Amino acid sequence: MEETRDILEQVKNGTISVADAEKFFRKQPFENLGYAKLDTHRKIRSGFPEVVFCSGKADEHLLRIYEKLYEEEGEVLGTRATEHQYELIREKIPEVTYDSISHILKVEKADKRRTGKIAVCTAGTADIPVAEEAAQTAEYFGSAVDRIYDVGVSGLHRLLSQLDVIQSANCVVAVAGMEGALASVIGGLVNKPVIAVPTSVGYGANMHGLSALLTMINSCANGIAVVNIDNGYGAGYMATQINRLADHKESQP
Repeated sequence: MEETRDILEQVKNGTISVADAEKFFRKQPFENLGYAKLDTHRKIRSGFPEVVFCSGKADEHLLRIYEKLYEEEGEVLGTRATEHQYELIREKIPEVTYDSISHILKVEKADKRRTGKIAVCTAGTADIPVAEEAAQTAEYFGSAVDRIYDVGVSGLHRLLSQLDVIQSANCVVAVAGMEGALASVIGGLVNKPVIAVPTSVGYGANMHGLSALLTMINSCANGIAVVNIDNGYGAGYMATQINRLADHKESQP
């Protein structure tokens, strides 16, 4: 979106010709690599650039996709990456960073401004990898994030001690495995949207996150939306959309 406005401003100021601007806007809205079609206009349409899901990609495919998106945007977010994939990308893009907890592989602009506030909460410490995927996704997209970890319902006083921070957020992400009750409890304590993230953490009857998913879908608390099992990225993305709306409203006169 900023690139489009920049082109229009340059036409207005006479620094580029109408013909050159027309070439820009006629540019194909995706980059065809054969094995992948990179959606280079996604940020113009949705406000969010394309993100790379790294898991399962062949080395040569991942490397070229990552390099091309870096050329287009100057930054790239990759999810579900491995240490091997990090080393692969680092050979070509030395400034790339890797977090072994969230498995996020990213190159991020140093001057990024983060606004608003999102609270990311976990029931237990074992839920942190999914929570970090949510938190770091939201931060990459420009949201300020408060992390409130290990505040599950087996010790409710831990959650209540952080209630002021949670209630002040524009959106809350509740990450929980086992029976997934955290989202319902938070939903009954805040007046902002809650995004529930079931995780595959738990014993056998947890069924790899299905029990938490069903609990969250069937919550009697209002204002709760549920994403897929272990989908921290989806939660971070949605939370940023909500945060942007709230931040925009607060900034208007």
